[in-house]
Amino acid sequence: MVKVTFTLDDETVERIRRLATRLGRPQSQVVRESVKEYEARSDKLTDEERQRLLAVVDRIMKAPPTRPQAEVNTELREIRAARRRWARPPR
Repeated sequence: MVKVTFTLDDETVERIRRLATRLGRPQSQVVRESVKEYEARSDKLTDEERQRLLAVVDRIMKAPPTRPQAEVNTELREIRAARRRWARPPR
C-alpha cells in the first residue's frame, strides 16, 4: 500500500470517522471502499454524455451512404467466409 496525504474539509473527515466507527473498520478502509464504490457508479454514462453520443449516431444514420449496398454486401460475405476458414473445427 502507498501512504498519501489529502486535504479534506471538516465535514468529510467527520463523515469518514462516523462511518469507520459505525462499521468497525479503519478510516483508510472506509476511504478505499468509498472510492471503489464511487468509481463503479461513475463508469455509467451521464445523461449529457448519452445525449451527445445519441446525437452523433443520429447524424451518422442521416448521412448518405458512402458506398453502394452491393459493395458492402460483397465485403461482408468475404469477411464471413474468412472467419469460417479460420474457425475451429467442431468437436
